[in-house]
Amino acid sequence: MKKWLGCAVCALTMGAAPRAEAAGDAEPAIASLPARPAPEWVRRGVMYQIQPRAFTPEGTLKAAAARLPQVAALGVDILYLCPVFVSDDDPNTESWSPRQRASGMNNPRNPYRMKDYYHVDPEYGTDEDLKSFIAEAHRLQMRVLLDMVYLHCGPNAVFLDEHPDFVKRDAEGKIATAAWGFPAVNLDNPQLREYLWKNMEYWIEDFDVDGFRCDVAHGVPLGFWEAARERLEAVRPDVCMLAEAGTQRPADQVKAFDISYGFAWFEAIRSVNDKGAPAALLRETAEEQAAALPRGARFIRYVDNHDIANDCFNNRLEKAWGAQRIDVTLVANFTLDGVPFLYNGQEVADAARHSIFGRAPIDWANGQTPAGEARLALCRKLCAMRHTERALTHGSVAWLDNDQPDKILSFLRATPDEEIAVVLNFSDRAVDVHVEFPESAPGLWEPLLAHGAEVEEDDKGPVWRMEGLGYFVAKRH
Repeated sequence: MKKWLGCAVCALTMGAAPRAEAAGDAEPAIASLPARPAPEWVRRGVMYQIQPRAFTPEGTLKAAAARLPQVAALGVDILYLCPVFVSDDDPNTESWSPRQRASGMNNPRNPYRMKDYYHVDPEYGTDEDLKSFIAEAHRLQMRVLLDMVYLHCGPNAVFLDEHPDFVKRDAEGKIATAAWGFPAVNLDNPQLREYLWKNMEYWIEDFDVDGFRCDVAHGVPLGFWEAARERLEAVRPDVCMLAEAGTQRPADQVKAFDISYGFAWFEAIRSVNDKGAPAALLRETAEEQAAALPRGARFIRYVDNHDIANDCFNNRLEKAWGAQRIDVTLVANFTLDGVPFLYNGQEVADAARHSIFGRAPIDWANGQTPAGEARLALCRKLCAMRHTERALTHGSVAWLDNDQPDKILSFLRATPDEEIAVVLNFSDRAVDVHVEFPESAPGLWEPLLAHGAEVEEDDKGPVWRMEGLGYFVAKRH
């Protein structure tokens, strides 16, 4: 056997056709349309979610702002801040969500149950503290998305006395509820729509926010979001709109939203890492998502977020899966299309309890352990690679067949000037794998990021010798 010393010479081609996409459930007219163009800062960005009750021991915006230099040093460009608006303090536990009751925090203030959309909750500080947080993020060259919850509100929402028709009501005049038993906002009311559109404009005009993450976006009429987009672009032309929505409403990214996320990708990741599903399930899921939405639609790629980490009954993924499985999944998320996403302490392999229902802070001291230092180094490399390799932010995805599809995920990212090959072992066993590259003139490949992987050549061509949970990312010169 001839060993390939640090690089691989193999036959690859630009414009390799991916495997036929799954049909999905897209409306044909929508699937044939292009997705709206996203701002360049979104396409090239790395997103980081801050859940403030966990982000610092103090749980305040001032404390969070003081930690932003460490986040910026990772290479993060976009901060997604969980809701910091005044949350409802109704002590009646029957009005709480089931997860809120199960958390044992005995705290009525659920950040996703709004009392006042126009002010910061005193728990996190003041309105001026939010302005200072955003200004500090901008100083560090990071953008900020605020989390807007317009499907439902709290039972004591400040607008209810003057505008009882801002929520839906039954035939007897009682408040109707949406998901989680919260009062359903009445978006059939034009005054309420105007109130919420002005709310979004307010945070841009007075606080200089860069965009919004929209909670349960597919539960809110698309026309509301499309009108919001038109109004917000008049204030900030490069505003970002992020939908918490998978493929439920294919038209979301035609006019209203720049990027989306649902739970199908995470569920596929969980099936592979936690339930022994074949690695090929990740390819199948990505193809189905791509086929279900307009051409070029974008997804956030995450391993963890505030919902997943939210009081998973002491079962954080970092502990349940182990650091190496998180690592290989992060490599997949940073090298696939879309926008990669880091959650609140994930960069130090944090495994402490988290809850959106009360104070449960990140164990930042884990960053001084070998596991924390290794994760921090990996995250910095991944962020740097996203910023330097245009194929990872603007390139096509061509899925590459291999002879170990139950264990190995392989694909190619390509622009007219650059190709990056990715081979990932999602099994905990060593494996030799042949990847089916298309024919072309030989190219010289230089590893950009590799762990537990090397490339040799046998009578079938290049063979990757992969350790369990190993990964290999290489660029063609």
